[in-house]
Formats: sequence, C-alpha cells, structure tokens
Amino acid sequence: MPYLHKCLALLFLLPTVSPAQADEPADTAAHGLRELVVTARRPADDVIPAQVLSGEELRRLSSNSVADALRYFSGVQVKDYGGVGGIKTVNIRSMGTNHTGVVYDGVELGNAQNGQIDLGQFSLDNIESLSLYNGQKSEILQPAKDFGSAGSIYMRTRTPQFAEGETYHARATVRTGSFDLLNPSALVELKLSERVNAQLSAEWLNSSGKYKFRYRRVNPAGELAYDTTAVRENGDINATRLELNFNGTLARGSWSAKVYNYNSERGVPGAIVNNVWRRGERIWDTNSFVQGRYTGYFGRFTTLNSVKYAHYRTHYVNNDDKQVKIDNLYRQKEFYLSSANEYEATEWLRVSAAYDLMWNTLEADVYGFAKPDRVSQFVSAAAAVDLGRFKAQASALGTFIHDRLQGQQAPPDKSAFTPAVFASWVPWARCPGFSVRAFYKRSFRMPTFNDLYYADMGNSQLEPERVEQYNLGVLFDRARPDALVAAVRLSADVYYNRVKDKIVAYPKGQQFRWTMLNLGLVDIRGVDATALLTLQPLRGLLLTARAQYTFQRAIDITNPADNYYRDQIPYIPRHSGSAVVNASWHGWGLNYSWIYVGERYNQQENIRYNYTQPWYTSDVSVSKDLSLGRVRMRVLAEVNNLLSQDYDVILNYPMPKRNYRFTLSFEI
Repeated sequence: MPYLHKCLALLFLLPTVSPAQADEPADTAAHGLRELVVTARRPADDVIPAQVLSGEELRRLSSNSVADALRYFSGVQVKDYGGVGGIKTVNIRSMGTNHTGVVYDGVELGNAQNGQIDLGQFSLDNIESLSLYNGQKSEILQPAKDFGSAGSIYMRTRTPQFAEGETYHARATVRTGSFDLLNPSALVELKLSERVNAQLSAEWLNSSGKYKFRYRRVNPAGELAYDTTAVRENGDINATRLELNFNGTLARGSWSAKVYNYNSERGVPGAIVNNVWRRGERIWDTNSFVQGRYTGYFGRFTTLNSVKYAHYRTHYVNNDDKQVKIDNLYRQKEFYLSSANEYEATEWLRVSAAYDLMWNTLEADVYGFAKPDRVSQFVSAAAAVDLGRFKAQASALGTFIHDRLQGQQAPPDKSAFTPAVFASWVPWARCPGFSVRAFYKRSFRMPTFNDLYYADMGNSQLEPERVEQYNLGVLFDRARPDALVAAVRLSADVYYNRVKDKIVAYPKGQQFRWTMLNLGLVDIRGVDATALLTLQPLRGLLLTARAQYTFQRAIDITNPADNYYRDQIPYIPRHSGSAVVNASWHGWGLNYSWIYVGERYNQQENIRYNYTQPWYTSDVSVSKDLSLGRVRMRVLAEVNNLLSQDYDVILNYPMPKRNYRFTLSFEI
C-alpha cells in the first residue's frame, strides 16, 4: 500500500475503523468470503486529495444531517433556513448551489426543477463517509456527468462486512431532545449468501420545530427598532426515510442496487419581517428513486455501468392571509443511464471514455406552465499518468442539451465543451509526505426548468452559466502509528474562479413580476487551509484536533455603472472556519466543535443597511460505549450552541439558541 494512502487512512479513520474496511470504495474493495476472495485494482492516489469525514469521526460530530456535517469542510457555505426541518443547501467556493454535484452511492442526485438538492433530507444514520472534491473526483473511471460539476460531494452508505460465522447485524437508535424531537431509526444487515448481502435502513423524524429566538433590529440611523423574544412557528416536520440496499460480488466484478423513499410534511418557517412571526406555507415531499451499478474487471479493462429512475412529487401550499393564495403540485421524473470504461494501457498510463444519457420532465398544475422535458447527453474522455512522484489527469467533457415544450416553441439546443487538467508532484523523494498540486477546469451549468419556463418569470433564451477554475496547493501528510504524534496533515490551497453569464432574477417594474437574465460576472479569489493532528500520549488515550480556515473575496464585476460593482456578493463571508477537538479513552468520548462565519452582506450593495453580523457556535458532546454480551450500546449527550448565541445564517431566519439532544443506540 502506498505511503500516502496509509497516511490518509490513519488520519481519517482512527480510532475505530480499519483502512481496509472504510477507505476502499464500495465497488473496488477486496471482499473476503469463506471460499472466495475477489480483488480489484485500487484506484491511484488522489491527484487532488479530497476532504473526508468518515467512520467514527463522522459519528462524533454534533450533526443531524449531511448538511450539518459539511460545515466542517473548508470552502463550503451552507444556507440554513432554520430548525430541524428547514431547507439546507450547500455552495462550494462561492460558485453557487447549482454548480455543486451531489453523488449518492455513485449516482448523482438531480433536481431539474430548481437545481438545488436539499441536504437536510439526508440523515447521517446510514452514511459511512462524506467526501468533498474541488474540481472533480480524482478518478478517470466515473460517469461522464461527474466530470461536469465545479465541485462534488460524495455520500457513501455503510457496506455490510461480516466476520466468519456472522449472518446478520442490527442497530436501533433513538434520539430525542429540544424542539420536541423524536427520531428513532433502525438498520438491519443480512448475509443472504456468500456473494450477496442486503441492508434495510428506516428512520422517522418528528419535531414541532418550536424554539425561542431574539429579534433585534436597528434602523439605518442606528436607532433600536425592535428588540423582543418570540417563538419560532411553522417549523414542524414529520418525515420518514426508507432505504433498501443490495450488494453482491461476481467472479469478475461487483454490483449494487438501491431503493430509496423519502416522505415528509413540513412547515416553511418564513422570514421574520415587520414583527410578523407566523407564516402559512407548507410543503409535502415524496422523493423516490431506484438505482443500480455494475463494475466488471476483465484484465486491463474495467467497466462501470449505472442506471437510475427517480420520481419527485412536491405539493406547495401558501394560505397566508397577507399573500396570494397558492396551492400547486409539481411532479418530476428522471431516467439516467451511464457507461464508463477504462483501459490500463501501461503501468503508468490509463485511459477512459464514458457516455451518459439523462431524461428529465416536469409537470405542474400552474396556469400556462410549459411542461418541459429535457434530453441531456454527456460524452467524456480522460487519461491518467502515474510516474511515481508525478501524477496527472486530463479530461474533456462534451454536453448536449435538447429541450421540448408542450404547445410552445423550444429554445435552441445547447452544447458545451469543458476540459480539465489536474497534476500533483512530490518534489523530494526523502519527504514523500509533501506534495504540490494544481488544476485548471472549465465547467458550466444549464439553466433549470424554473429559470427557463416558470410562468411569467422564466426566460427561455437564457445562456448557461460558465465557470473557469484555477487552483494551486500544497499538502504535508505524515503518520507514525506508534509515536506520540501519530498523524499530522497540513494543506493550503489558493484558487481563482470566474463565473460568466451568471443567472439572476431581475424586477420587471411591476410588483411580484420578475424575469431571469444573464447579467452576472463574478470574480472569486480565495484560500483554503486545513490542519489535522492526532496524539496518543497514554495507552488507550487518543486526542484528535481538526481545523479549517477559508478566505474568500467574491465580487460582482458585471457593470462598472452598478452601485454594487466590485462589492462582495450576498452571504459570502470574507473569513470563515471551524475546529473540532476529540478525546477518546476506554470507551469514553468527549467532542468539542466550533464554527465561525464572518461578516457578510445580505444584498448586492455592501452598505451598512445590508450588513449581517458574524456568528459562531460551540457544540459539546459526551459519549460512552458499553458492551452487554453481544450487544454494543452507545449513550450520547449533546449540547449545541453552548453559549446560546443569537444568529442568522440567512437574514430574518433566526437559528436556535442553546439546545440539547440525547441518543441511545444498540447494535448486535
């Protein structure tokens, strides 16, 4: 195993998950069975290493959803509209939510309606690892569509591993706490045969979403306008998640299949404006999909094939007396097919080609809605060179979009060519833990159905947003398992992104009537820095510290005549960061996490009236692991926002003050 791979495994998987168990991708790991061992070529070390949270480290964080955990990655902004059921979206390096690909067990999640994935709908209960890649994943064997995102988040569910004589695993968890939270979940893993296993994960989430908050506002003159304490209303949620996974091995490969269903009813808390606390908006979501993957190994040739069908149903109601009454039903359908193939030409050169086909359609009971459907084709070619201390990858993606409308003339077909080049170099053979990496990438995002066709607002002539990314970074990675300093990892990256033809909503001059235009040009420059240190001062005592810092200057350079020309774009802080410190000793665990977001502006003009204060939170958790025969038990107590800070992630969407959560889990 290469030295760097050992370092990465130790850094991210200590103390309780072995590298062989947790670091290998699900479709390329070695599978040990009673009479059969199936092995596969390991992917090359990442040219651009990912930020990873996995195993025990992921479970220690005071996080209830995937969106909560992503706050601990550098270069990430999470938009959180408050509460357990509040919508949560993610933005990487200020390029916008729509430029972020979210991949779940190897297949990208989609939302052709608005392009945004609500990560609050994905629980950590069944997630084994989260990975964040800037640019793209450092593998050339992947679906063509995966080459298209400016940044990607990969979620991987737990893959069952059975010891000799084991035929099942089971886990039951109950969480309760503030906001009338009740969150039971169950996980069952079955060994169906020597080659096939199954996993069923079920979860129920119920919460009133009510919490106290302080509402304090001053007018432009600095005089106090409001200062009161109220209770957040209409933030309730009642949601269920069911997920069935199958994994199997073949003589020359592996396969997996997933059936997923998420069903929820929740209130939309709404903004606190003009001393109005209550809103009448509600959303019912039913998201279902089925997907499958097959990986085959035939000597120097590897094939990876994926298929997916998804159906998303959203029912939105607004009964607010002070707004226009709305009762709309939206239905999305998606079909996706992908074939990726890789050939190992020599020991140092691999090449790949992939083709993806995707079909999306959207129906809505909205007057004048165009009922669009879209056929998207993606064709990619890539190559990877591994010369020991020097590694490089290059890829090119062709994207072809064809839209059709019901009863209207469709816009012209769109196409784009987006190349990328990645490289890493170890300058000194005597210091293999130090490396330099760089990449250049072009990408684009197609306007969503809402951007193009939403009644009285869409603009069918919109051009895609186009992004250019430049990155230069260094990494130092050192691991000595038997030493006091068991692992050290330091990294720093400087980057420059340029977003062209940014899609913005622009008022037409009449109330409630807007249109979508290509107006924006955004210049983004930043620095990401991360550090990780693992110490073992005493036998049985393990101390781990992780920190990250992000600086971003993301300015609007569209038009020098604009009042906000060269101003920081809304909700992007110049400075942000986080820190996590953990101690574990003989089954006890103590975890402290801190998140900081600097000052921001909530509108395009960087003036005093639009200023949004910085905020920080501290979370503390204590856990104890117990064993009762074959039953393993964990008791976890959490205090979130320990100092009871008043803060808004999004203006007028107040976040909870100090709150508590208790977890009890059993596993056999």
